[in-house]
Amino acid sequence: MIRRNLWSKVVLIVVAAFYVLPMIAMARFSFQRVPVIKLGWSTLGKNWTADSLIDAVTSERFLQAGWLSIRLALLSVVLSLIILIPTTVYVHVLKKGARSYVEFLSILPYVVPPIALVVGISGAMKTLGTWFLASPFSLVPFYVIISLPFTFRSLDTSLGAIDLKTLVEASRSLGASWMRTVRIVILPNLKVGIINASFLSFATVLGEFTIASLLLKFTLPAYLAESQGSNPQGTFSVGLLLLVVSSLMFALMNRLLKRKGHALTGLTL
Repeated sequence: MIRRNLWSKVVLIVVAAFYVLPMIAMARFSFQRVPVIKLGWSTLGKNWTADSLIDAVTSERFLQAGWLSIRLALLSVVLSLIILIPTTVYVHVLKKGARSYVEFLSILPYVVPPIALVVGISGAMKTLGTWFLASPFSLVPFYVIISLPFTFRSLDTSLGAIDLKTLVEASRSLGASWMRTVRIVILPNLKVGIINASFLSFATVLGEFTIASLLLKFTLPAYLAESQGSNPQGTFSVGLLLLVVSSLMFALMNRLLKRKGHALTGLTL
């Protein structure tokens, strides 16, 4: 047992180093006004400044790209939930045999490259939907598709953790309508899954570059690619900021999941 615990600690330390050390190196390049060739232990505490980050986040191009990415992320989250919540409830309550097919469809974005997805859909809509492809919000359906492996699995796992069919049958037998059953029975039990799926979808949109680049939309990743030549320190500082924010979001999500697990355990006891 002692040997196993020691091995677990070693693995944890190695994984933490693999994650933290590149972030430290990235932070030094982003926030230290020291030539790269002189970065070392002797210059560890010298010339730290946030000027590069301030210059980057206050530029008009960043604000334009960031505001567009935030709107796209919010719309993608809403559309994903509108599509997937009824679908996951349906396959868990009324059509369990269809769950495997829906799960297979949800992992297809892993198989189909984004470039093939964009070329296929844009080619099909070339004559009928040019007005749609010209809008920056045409990215939303693409983002919903590429985030499916994460969003569907989050909702599916959340529903699989409860005896949903029994709860629904009890609610219906007491005279509740389907809408009331969804509102007072299903959605409260799906709260953690919704939060989980929303975080994952939001993070996916903020980091997606290929589709936006192919459709010539100026999103946040496109801004980071554009500004690398003119302000590399600012670009890396924004990237580091996004990485830290994403990590905090996932840490919050993990905490919510643990609290939900404790609540379910207490209810069972």
